[in-house]
Amino acid sequence: MEDDDHSTPKASLEVKSLEDDEHSTPEASLEVNEPEDEELEQKKPRQLKLNVWIYFKKTGRGKDGVERAICRGCKDPYRVGSTPGPKGKNYGTSHLKRHLIRCKKLKYHSLGQMFMVKQGKIQSRKIDQLVSREMLAEAIIKHDLSYSFVEYDGIRAWANYASPELIMPSRNTSVVDVQKVYFKEKEKLRQVLAKIPNRVCLTSDCWTAGTSKGYLCLIASYVDDNWKLVSKILNFCRMISPHTGVELAATIYDCLKEWGIDKKVFSITLDNATNNDSMQNILKGHLSLQQSLLCDGEYFHVRCSAHILNLIVQEGLKAANDALFRVRESVKYVKGSDARMRKFEQCVKQVGISTNLGLRLDVATRWNSTYLMLESALQYEKAFSSLQLVDRNYSHCPTSDYWIRAEKICEFLEPFHEITNLISGSSYPTSNLYFMQVWKIECMLMEKVQNPDGVIKEMASRMSKKFDKYWSK
Repeated sequence: MEDDDHSTPKASLEVKSLEDDEHSTPEASLEVNEPEDEELEQKKPRQLKLNVWIYFKKTGRGKDGVERAICRGCKDPYRVGSTPGPKGKNYGTSHLKRHLIRCKKLKYHSLGQMFMVKQGKIQSRKIDQLVSREMLAEAIIKHDLSYSFVEYDGIRAWANYASPELIMPSRNTSVVDVQKVYFKEKEKLRQVLAKIPNRVCLTSDCWTAGTSKGYLCLIASYVDDNWKLVSKILNFCRMISPHTGVELAATIYDCLKEWGIDKKVFSITLDNATNNDSMQNILKGHLSLQQSLLCDGEYFHVRCSAHILNLIVQEGLKAANDALFRVRESVKYVKGSDARMRKFEQCVKQVGISTNLGLRLDVATRWNSTYLMLESALQYEKAFSSLQLVDRNYSHCPTSDYWIRAEKICEFLEPFHEITNLISGSSYPTSNLYFMQVWKIECMLMEKVQNPDGVIKEMASRMSKKFDKYWSK
C-alpha cells in the first residue's frame, strides 16, 4: 500500500498503524477496507448485456422531445429516451427486448439460445427445420398422437416461445413426415432381413373388427447375430372380403416378395381355420416352385398352440354353462349401470371385503376371460349376497352350491390359464419346456376324468377328446 501512488496518505497512515498495533479496533479495519472495495469495484468488468441496437435504429426526437427508435424488421416505432424535465420518465429498453421475442420479421437469438463453439466464439443456435419435423413425426408415432396435435393453439404458442425460428408444420405435412419415417424404417429392416443368413418363421392372423372391416397381420421372427429372438410386423393391412385361402395366400406371397424374404421362409404359424389350411397349401405351392422350402415343406405349416388350447378349453366350458350362468349374469347386472355399481360398492364395504381386484366380465371368444371372471367374482361372494337383500331387481344371485362349483371350475382352469400365458408370451419357451407343458395338460385331463363332481368330469372328458384329436396332428 505504501508503494501505491494511488493510495491516499490517510489510508497509508492507517495501514501502518494497523501493522504496528495488533489490537486495532473494528472501526479502523472498516476504514482501511473502504478504499480497497472501491478499487475492486472499479476493476470489476461490466456484466454482458444484450445490445438491442443491433435490431433497432434511432430516428431522433419526436414532438414531445422523447427520442424514438424503429424496429429494423417490422418498422414499428418505440420511445427509448427520457421525457424532458427534472422528473421526466425514462422508457429504457426493456420493452424493446420484449418486442424482439414477438417480432416475426427478425431473426432474433437471445443469450439463452446461444452456444459456444470450440474456438471460444458465441454463435446462435440454428434450428434445422427438417430435423425438427422428423423428430416431431417420431414423437407422434411413439406417443400415438393425433395429426391435429401440431395445430393446437397451445402447442404452437409454446413452440413459438421456445424458439421463434421453429416452424410448426401443418396436419397434412405431419402425415407426410410420418410416412417418410415409416418408409425409412422399412428400408432399414429390409436391409437387415437381406443380410441374415438363417431362415425366417412367419405368423399370420386374419380377423374382422367390430366395424365389419377385415384386417390381416403378418409377423416375421428370426434369430439375429447376437442369438436373440427378434419379431417384426411386416404387414398390417385391410383385408377385403372374401377371406378365402386364395386371397390370403396372394396377399401374404406379395408381401414376402416385397420384403425379399420369399426364399428364406421356414414355417408359418396359423390358427385352426379352414381358409388357413387352404391358404398354406397354396402358399406352399408358390414357395415349392422356387425350391426354397426345407424338407419339401414338411414342417412349413405350424398350428398355433395357444389357439388349440383355446379350442380345447372352450369345448370343456360347454359342459359348465349352467354352472357359470348365474355368476356371469350377476357380474353383468352389477356392471350394467353406475347406480348398481355404487350400490355394490356399498355392499362391499358393509361386509368388510378388502381387495383391489375389480369385477371382470368374460368374452365368448376368449376362454381365459371366463377364468378371470370367476377369479374376481369369488372374491365378492358375500357382497353379492348382501346386494340381493337390498336390491329386489337382482334375481340371479348364486346359491352356496353354485359358489362351491364355481370355485372348483376356477381351480380346474387355473393351470390352463398359466400355460396359455406361458406359450403366448413375448419370451417363448424352448421346445423341451413347451413339451413339458403339453404333457402336463394331458396328465391333468386324465386325472380330472375320474373326478367325482359330475360337471368337472364332463368338462375333462370333452377336453380330453379334443386334445387327442389335435395331438395326432
